[in-house]
Amino acid sequence: METRSAKRKKYWLEGENGIDRISDLPDVVLHQILFHLPIKSIAQTSVLSKRWRSLWISFPDLDFTSINPIGVASTNAPNTKPSIKNKRLLLCPHSFSVKRLDFISQVLALRDKQSDLRILRFRAPLSFSRLNGLIRLAVRQNVQELDVEVATDDYFNFPRSVLTSESLRVFKLRSRYPGFRLLPPSVMKRGFQSLHTLSLSLVILYDQPTLSDLFTDSSFPRLKKLNLDACFGLKQLKVSCLALEEFTLENCFQLHGLDVSGAKLKTLQVASCFDAYCDKSWVKINAPSLRVMVWEYNAITENSSLENLVSAHEASIGFFVLNEDFSVTKIRSVSNLLSALSRLHTLTLEGQCVEKWNKDLWDIPSSEEQFWESQSQALKPLLNNLSVVKIHGFLECENEVSLAKFLLKHGKALQEMTFFSGHCNYRDSLRRQKIRSQMMGFSRASSNAKIEFL
Repeated sequence: METRSAKRKKYWLEGENGIDRISDLPDVVLHQILFHLPIKSIAQTSVLSKRWRSLWISFPDLDFTSINPIGVASTNAPNTKPSIKNKRLLLCPHSFSVKRLDFISQVLALRDKQSDLRILRFRAPLSFSRLNGLIRLAVRQNVQELDVEVATDDYFNFPRSVLTSESLRVFKLRSRYPGFRLLPPSVMKRGFQSLHTLSLSLVILYDQPTLSDLFTDSSFPRLKKLNLDACFGLKQLKVSCLALEEFTLENCFQLHGLDVSGAKLKTLQVASCFDAYCDKSWVKINAPSLRVMVWEYNAITENSSLENLVSAHEASIGFFVLNEDFSVTKIRSVSNLLSALSRLHTLTLEGQCVEKWNKDLWDIPSSEEQFWESQSQALKPLLNNLSVVKIHGFLECENEVSLAKFLLKHGKALQEMTFFSGHCNYRDSLRRQKIRSQMMGFSRASSNAKIEFL
């Protein structure tokens, strides 16, 4: 008599008419179907038949992020090789305890050696030796995409085995705690010849505060996407990869200088970077193909040199502002940044700023307003092209209002300006209403742009 589980297995394979048509599909089709299932469900299919076991041990896309998240204790699991006894058990993850066996390394060890590994993703608290072991296993199986998020007991070094991989195209390494160190530049520059995507997070660089010769065309000849996040100790960074198309730099609070150049760079995002207390900070960008630029919550640099941004179409600009930041030098640096974006059509401004309530913003010309007026010629190319302006977190502060008036007055192509109000304590709501009313009147008198407060 058939058991319920046997009946379910038979129905799953054969359907109502008793014909198994699914198993006859090509491996590549079945692998694509299985790709949309959780890893546990994929492993369970291996008990259906030899055909499905073969599909499991040759499955090229292994995503363990659903069964081994950060927080599951596995650092004490023994690093044992699969025995003949437990090979059958390891086909199904329910049949063993994660605390006793590392399911990830066992699956990698049991894979068909003739089947290359396309994707490996996992998140886990691991020792450095275990992490290195997993990456070595993946590299031996010609992994193409390696996405790793780990927490370790101590700082660890960048895994050397990644450097020797000729198959690796995508490498993402995120440390939850406490971070990892890069290998010496002379070692790092010998690898990555085939890599086109690199993402590193929580990198400890106190011993290497300057990275001026790592991200070059000779070290990364095929790199198209680069993402660097939370690089502690990093003070100067130069990126000059000719194939690079997308670059993101975030949470590098100790940065003093940034130099980015690339003939194919299309998207640049820099957020929460630069040392606000450094009086010699600088940025240099040369990107003739740049289309989108995001520059948000960065400290204002003393010097801004942006060249050849002739293709820039859309930009989002915002700064992390200290009370003492509104010096003429800092405002001129902002002006230089904006003037370099002369071909923009859409500009989004983040309105994090200093509130200055001691002046009537519209009756007495402010120093910022006078400064912006002095920049009208330098910014003329931008003002002749800019059609849409959005200001987020608008608090009706003096510097915000001065810039808004300037854009409304001189924006020859300006069609619409939208203000998104910021969350704040309304200490003087009547004053705010007055400012908005006067701004609407100024807009009608000086511009044809549609103005809206949201």
